[in-house]
Amino acid sequence: MSISHTLLGLLESGPRHGYDLKRAFDAHFGQDRPLHYGQVYSTMSRLLKNGLVEVEGIEPGDGPERKRYAITDAGVTDVEGWLTSPEKPEPYLHSVLYTKVVLALLTGRDAAVLLDTQRAEHLRLMRELTRRKTGGDLADQLICDHALFHLEADLRWLELTTARLDRLAAEVRS
Repeated sequence: MSISHTLLGLLESGPRHGYDLKRAFDAHFGQDRPLHYGQVYSTMSRLLKNGLVEVEGIEPGDGPERKRYAITDAGVTDVEGWLTSPEKPEPYLHSVLYTKVVLALLTGRDAAVLLDTQRAEHLRLMRELTRRKTGGDLADQLICDHALFHLEADLRWLELTTARLDRLAAEVRS
């Protein structure tokens, strides 16, 4: 996720303090990984330096002065470009799971056990996400569905690899 673009997008609805940006980010996107305050302020500093935001006002606070950031026209253009550009699909051609299977085979370990252990971990996480999805709002449901679909694809790969394990072992050992 592009933190910069997300914060810029949040600023399109109006100027905000760093604290307000962090709260809005966490509410909409930070369910599993809330944004750290330091990351907000370092990102805002970079956006300010690049002319994508400006300081609209400074207010005294309990601690340091509070800056209110506003998006610039260049920032709006940048967000628009990011939103309208498709994300590069990840083909997963370099997979940690595949690497582990091949290394297990090359080192004489039982790759079937590795695949079974991984399958059990995927199923555990799928049950957890399904519970979360059941009790969540629409945003949480959509996030969980995205993760579940990826895990289902991984499970299909685990099954296919298990079915072809003898053949793969012969190929990698030759």
